[in-house]
Amino acid sequence: MYKALRKSRNFAQNIKLSKCFCTSVDQQSALFPKKDDFPSRHIGPRDRDIISMLDKVGFKSLDELTNKAVPKKIQLGRLMNMQEPESEYELINRIRFISERNEIWRSYIGMGYHNCCVPHTIMRNIFENPGWTTQYTPYQPEIAQGRLEGLLNYQTMVSELTGLQVANASLLDESTAAAEALSLCYRHNKRRKMLISDKLHPQTISVVETRLSSLELQVEVCDVLNADFSNRDIAGVLFQYPDTDGTIYDFSKVAENAHNNGTLVCCATDLLALTLLRPPSEFGVDIAVGTSQRFGVPLGYGGPHAGFFACIQSLVRLMPGRMIGVTRDAAGRDAYRLALQTREQHIRRDKATSNICTAQALLANMSAMFAVYHGPQGLKDIGSKVHNSTLVLYHGLKQDSNKIRNDLFFDTIKVDPKEDISLIRKRAEEKQINFRYFDDGSIGIALDETVTPNDINDIFYVFGSSKTFEEVLKTPEITKNSITKSSFNRTSPYLTHQVFNSHHSETRIVRYMKTLENKDISLVHSMIPLGSCTMKLNSTTEMMPCSLRHFTELHPFAPLEQTKGYHQMFAELEKDLCEITGYDKISFQPNSGAQGEYAGLRAIQCYHEAQGNPDRDVCLIPISAHGTNPASAQMAGMRVEAVKVKMDGSIDVADLKEKAEKFQNRLSCLMITYPSTNGVFEETVADVCKIIHENGGQVYLDGANMNAQVGLCRPGDYGSDVSHLNLHKTFCIPHGGGGPGMGPIGVKSHLAPFLPGHPVVNPLGDGSKNYSVVSAAPYGSSAILPISWAYIKMMGAKGLRKATQVAILNANYMSKILEPYYHTLFKSPTSNLVAHEFIIDIREFKKSANVEAADIAKRLMDYGFHAPTMSFPVAGTLMIEPTESEDKQELDRFCEALICIRDEIKAIEDGDLDPRVNPLKMAPHTQEQVISSDWERPYSREQAAFPAAFVRPETKIWPTVARIDDIYGDKHLVCTCPPILPEYNY
Repeated sequence: MYKALRKSRNFAQNIKLSKCFCTSVDQQSALFPKKDDFPSRHIGPRDRDIISMLDKVGFKSLDELTNKAVPKKIQLGRLMNMQEPESEYELINRIRFISERNEIWRSYIGMGYHNCCVPHTIMRNIFENPGWTTQYTPYQPEIAQGRLEGLLNYQTMVSELTGLQVANASLLDESTAAAEALSLCYRHNKRRKMLISDKLHPQTISVVETRLSSLELQVEVCDVLNADFSNRDIAGVLFQYPDTDGTIYDFSKVAENAHNNGTLVCCATDLLALTLLRPPSEFGVDIAVGTSQRFGVPLGYGGPHAGFFACIQSLVRLMPGRMIGVTRDAAGRDAYRLALQTREQHIRRDKATSNICTAQALLANMSAMFAVYHGPQGLKDIGSKVHNSTLVLYHGLKQDSNKIRNDLFFDTIKVDPKEDISLIRKRAEEKQINFRYFDDGSIGIALDETVTPNDINDIFYVFGSSKTFEEVLKTPEITKNSITKSSFNRTSPYLTHQVFNSHHSETRIVRYMKTLENKDISLVHSMIPLGSCTMKLNSTTEMMPCSLRHFTELHPFAPLEQTKGYHQMFAELEKDLCEITGYDKISFQPNSGAQGEYAGLRAIQCYHEAQGNPDRDVCLIPISAHGTNPASAQMAGMRVEAVKVKMDGSIDVADLKEKAEKFQNRLSCLMITYPSTNGVFEETVADVCKIIHENGGQVYLDGANMNAQVGLCRPGDYGSDVSHLNLHKTFCIPHGGGGPGMGPIGVKSHLAPFLPGHPVVNPLGDGSKNYSVVSAAPYGSSAILPISWAYIKMMGAKGLRKATQVAILNANYMSKILEPYYHTLFKSPTSNLVAHEFIIDIREFKKSANVEAADIAKRLMDYGFHAPTMSFPVAGTLMIEPTESEDKQELDRFCEALICIRDEIKAIEDGDLDPRVNPLKMAPHTQEQVISSDWERPYSREQAAFPAAFVRPETKIWPTVARIDDIYGDKHLVCTCPPILPEYNY
């Protein structure tokens, strides 16, 4: 003990305290109680409640419960090897220290990433606000009208700036959006050849090549200005406007030639540039993609940022991702909802448009609010400032004998310097400036809205010039190369809707943001018991590091020596995740669960190819699997074969064995979820993995249900080769109204060489250019990784294990409470327990009372709750996942709501409530309906709005619209705000 004390910085103080420590351990604890126990803050039920709940399900301890629930054959049997948990205050101090190992230089690298001024009011009231960050995807639109309106604003912003008729509610990033655009081209005309410009950002070229090669589509990188389309075999052409070097070209002839030969035209573009530039629609573009990052979202070392996708009206039903539509509610009022593509993977499976299951909703809402706050004139002013600063830089460098390769540009120029490159690099390091250095000795400089005249002067100094911003500004030819003096000058209006012209003072924007927030249910209101989605606590301490400037202000392609803090955090998080999962290596590049699936399957395919087995392309998937599984397999170039599921919801091992042997020479892998999609720990999982390995295949284990495994069992131990990890589920990254997410993959050592690489910054660190690039940024959405890092560090091995145990307890407790009223569809045949989630069967009520799962979902809104997952994985059911963060009182409250609803169903069955006009069929009930003088329903207002004792006026959450009419919305598709103000001349 003495030696340990001598190592302490507070040696003298500890010598004094050590006298106290000569007492017993119990006395120590009494004198110095632990001041900060984060696991007790994260885990909802108190110890006394846990005892009561265990008694309800028939167990005496958490260990006894989970030893029964988890098959003994796969149990870890030891405590995970992790460092002691840190307190919240200790952790914040340490993460600040780690973050400050990152060096914030002025980065003029560009390549689709630019620094920006994030309005503090948007940062505080959206990015840092749990009322916005803890919302779920708006699958229940009646209690999601706020975020839906924000996303409709985003679609309108993208649509009007690009000039195209429709846009979706965001994709993951620019590069994957580009890949989706070309995939759409193939689906449209079935041609297998694509042309992409050699002037695209390099990460976009790499992602496109990866994604399309999986589909056996041919990609040719070329000078598209001289492309020949006359063979009529090209599906789509993709170029950058302005291009990666900053140059603006006229693509009108390219588009005309392409269209004349049946080829679709795709354009990657910049929304800020489009405030000044002629929009892509005006020279024949069919699809426009890009990122809205520079509209008020921090750099964050690569993400999260919202990618955008807009297209012409005729392609709308082929468009990937989510789209917000305007429809009407039961009262005939306008209302918003997800349209068309909503969870289409569950319907179309391996025939789905794409495997996209998430968006970047939180970041899209930030960018939309940025446009609302600044308005069309404010955005044009920002664009003009950036462009005019670049004009000054252009003329100043050119006047001093540097050669500039582009004459028409927005914010980026490519320079052949007059001085030696090594001298320029030295001066740039002196001024802490990052440029883009090309292999041929030229230098790219991309400016942004944060640039000041002093910044321009520093750049002049780096290039050996004595010019000043003020001197160059006075030269007569300063506007000679301006966009506004060219044929590319934008004359068409944009953002004419009132919402973009009303909220320019901080008072107005704060009130608008709060108005939208108040329309939505999030975790700040009540539990969101969505099965397979794991809506748990996102603690303030976990979220705080995401706002630290040493995390937010780093360019993703900054030199590695400037990013030591990020890489320390990556290394620590990787080590912990490997210990949790039993895998050997982690890639953080996939920035969603579906991206993780794709990256893992690509790793498997490349492994087989390296082993000399390129024909292994069969992927076995149980019919109960999440819809993204077959969609991802199809995208990875695999042939999907379904595996039967038994009546108890478990994999039919006999059918699996038969198919594995049938396709022995072509078997690539098995995709399974564990615990199963039906919420059960299957006893046969290790045997299933063994069958696949014996037949030459690999095992992909979906990480969606990792929240039932942490600390109890590890996929890498019982036979899995690769998993994606939904950090937005098990590891506490908030869902943000539908995104951001993170889906890093863990692999066993034999698959490690096949993890994603990157053309600019190789995350493998070995100098190799790897087989695939799945996201635009090398480490995905790096800026939200501190959340998972912090969660693990504060919980520690014991805390994580207890969290898993309580998640299993909470699910079994609720199932037991509801047992007399609702049948739990699947339980383990050996333990008679569920895992961390369970499915209740609603199908019998369709026959007895004409009540369906949707009716119960809508009625739960009147009780102040979001519905569980509806009709997945079994139609006509509800899947409930309480998570460990919900306390006993909240679980009881939700159970009481379901029991009250069951009483209402019985009243319909008994004839006491009208079978057509009753509280379930008419739900949800808005405040306007309940206080209306016109109330002609055969049940009381009180029963409608206050159906249980715990639903009180002072805490009542009111749905803002009545039940949505989906059929009307699909028939009358409106996906932008209608322009209602007179046109503006900018």
